[in-house]
Amino acid sequence: MQTPFYLLDRARLIQNMEKVATLRELSGAKALLALKCFATWSVFDTMRDYMDGTTSSSLFELRLGAEKFGRETHGYSVAWADHEIDEAITHADKIIFNSLSQLERFAEKSAHIERGLRLNPRFSTSGFDLADPARPFSRLGEWDLARLEQALPMISGVMIHYNCENSDFDLFDTQLTRIETDFGAILQQLEWVSLGGGIHFTGEGYPLEKLAARLKAFSQKLGVQVYLEPGEASITQAASLEVSVLDILDNGKKIAIVDSSTEAHMLDLLIYRETAKLPKNGPYEYEIAGKTCLAGDIFGDAGFASPLAIGDRVSIADAAGYTMVKKNWFNGVAMPAIAIRELDGTITPVREFTYEDYASSLS
Repeated sequence: MQTPFYLLDRARLIQNMEKVATLRELSGAKALLALKCFATWSVFDTMRDYMDGTTSSSLFELRLGAEKFGRETHGYSVAWADHEIDEAITHADKIIFNSLSQLERFAEKSAHIERGLRLNPRFSTSGFDLADPARPFSRLGEWDLARLEQALPMISGVMIHYNCENSDFDLFDTQLTRIETDFGAILQQLEWVSLGGGIHFTGEGYPLEKLAARLKAFSQKLGVQVYLEPGEASITQAASLEVSVLDILDNGKKIAIVDSSTEAHMLDLLIYRETAKLPKNGPYEYEIAGKTCLAGDIFGDAGFASPLAIGDRVSIADAAGYTMVKKNWFNGVAMPAIAIRELDGTITPVREFTYEDYASSLS
């Protein structure tokens, strides 16, 4: 295939799904795919048998989950608009409101389905202020006990999203105990609690059985059905971004320019000032840079066993989460195609993007 393209690996995806299934079986928790992280529905046929459904952050994600994934569908939004709510409640099995005011505003329209409210515990594991739901003056959820008690007659559960790539089980355990202590009296009056995503339980060496036991104990103590919303955990190492070298510069440092872009194709790298997961296979070192006019369009430093040449392929690993859902047409750079490496090793192209897609995204 012509680069750039995202290459999803079905075998690696199944490895993650098997861990999800193990966690569900041992803990009794249900798992919903977080579409804000990964919504490439061409592999939902593989994921559907291992997960209970989807959770969303907008009307379009909610509809996509209902139509392309099926099973249980949770609809959340930081703020539902008047013109969205009627359609939203037709797609959702559970609709979750971010604030007591939104819950009260749409109480009559949503009375016929299960409703939830976002609870903000006022702490998180995020190391980035930009992504920290517990940052000062956070708009994400309710935490005042009086307001939560006022909501109880209208809701059957709460969503608590406070983890961010948390690979530390002991930290998770400690913070879950804080939730039990601070909000246990509220939670015991509910039917379900979603603990959100951000628990990196598919990472290498994560104590999956300890997590399952802790979730089961939480569920039994409070008498609630636990939901998890794995995004990154569902697709860890399940895709790469395949790019090709277009030019090589030496301005005191060897720079390989590739046919892709951080701002257009891996935006999280810029947002969080991180580097891509690039090859570190040898002594020939290059900075891998994108082809847009943005001076800081840089993927990071890589090492190769032999010198790079124009036309060489470079694979950027772990490129499923927060990539395809955030890609954009900055500089009019060609949008990466999407392909799947099947279980027999063959590669199936599933979507290519053309000039017409670019033009039609504008006016």
